[in-house]
Amino acid sequence: MTERQNESPRQSGAETIPESIPESRQLPADHPPVPAPKLGVLLVNLGSPDRAETASVRRYLAQFLSDPRVIEIPKLAWQPILRGVILRTRPAKSAKLYASIWDRERDGSPLKLITEDQASGLQARFPDCRIDYAMRYGSPAVADRLAALKDAGCERILLLPMYPQYSAATTATVVDEAHRWMAKTRWQPTMRTAAPWYDDPAYLDALEADLRTQLGALDFEPQLLLFTFHGMPKRTLELGDPYHCQCQKTARLMAERLDVATRIVFQSRFGPAEWLQPYLDEALEGLPAEGVQRVAVAAPGFTADCLETLEEIAIQGREQFEGAGGAKFAYLDCLNAKPAHLDLLETVISRELAGWRESG
Repeated sequence: MTERQNESPRQSGAETIPESIPESRQLPADHPPVPAPKLGVLLVNLGSPDRAETASVRRYLAQFLSDPRVIEIPKLAWQPILRGVILRTRPAKSAKLYASIWDRERDGSPLKLITEDQASGLQARFPDCRIDYAMRYGSPAVADRLAALKDAGCERILLLPMYPQYSAATTATVVDEAHRWMAKTRWQPTMRTAAPWYDDPAYLDALEADLRTQLGALDFEPQLLLFTFHGMPKRTLELGDPYHCQCQKTARLMAERLDVATRIVFQSRFGPAEWLQPYLDEALEGLPAEGVQRVAVAAPGFTADCLETLEEIAIQGREQFEGAGGAKFAYLDCLNAKPAHLDLLETVISRELAGWRESG
């Protein structure tokens, strides 16, 4: 064996390559810095205005209600209605509603702050990954956070739409937005999208444990537990959207686990079209006539409390039920950033990162 053959394969002339850096990653001395490769995870929820003020709400609603995944009406017909009527009247009303739930200490909407807390809690559980969050509408924007992950060296990114049940108006539009960023990016990262977890045992376990704890802490025993999900136009079901079926399955599987009568309802309908039924507001107003005087409401389709839960259910819902003669009402909050929810999200993320983490 010659002296050259005796030389370590980790040496090149007088220069020794550090053992911790693969040869495939070695760069010439004059090469611009390249971050070490990382895995990224981006949690994406719906969004909210930056401030509980009319102008901020108007910007948010303009973006949200201009999304063709959300409003499936031809643009030429919809935009005059949106710009000429809705954005002139609704922002001021919505700003007052947001003000009623705004976290003034942290100066943010509950949805954004809870999602931030979820990302922070998950970061501690995934030290080998970079965990971030974005809002589909408003800030932080999906494109900005994907770019930040890419700039930090994330060559593989898991997109995690924060919706247990899939819908084109929620999950799909997150994917659309991510792909718009990808289309403008020269050096694209590899990207995956997490699957919905509407019937995942880990999701059902987390919901069951949390709901049992909250129900046990009430000063009354509910006669009925309503499972409310965000509504969608009935037309989306007829066009093949699986959302309604996945909500029904979640509600059915949860009903089998709990020792209380349950019923599924849908909320937040908008406009004159027929939406998925039964409607939450009509159910609450009609329950006392059925002899139901004590009711609790849970929103298993929401991963974080927001305007639709803290104001529409907890405030308006209580007024509707009690105004119709109901005696006892309780809203059971979402999983939010509770340890049980972080356990669930850790399970989902670990499953979706399979193969990536092992390959380094």
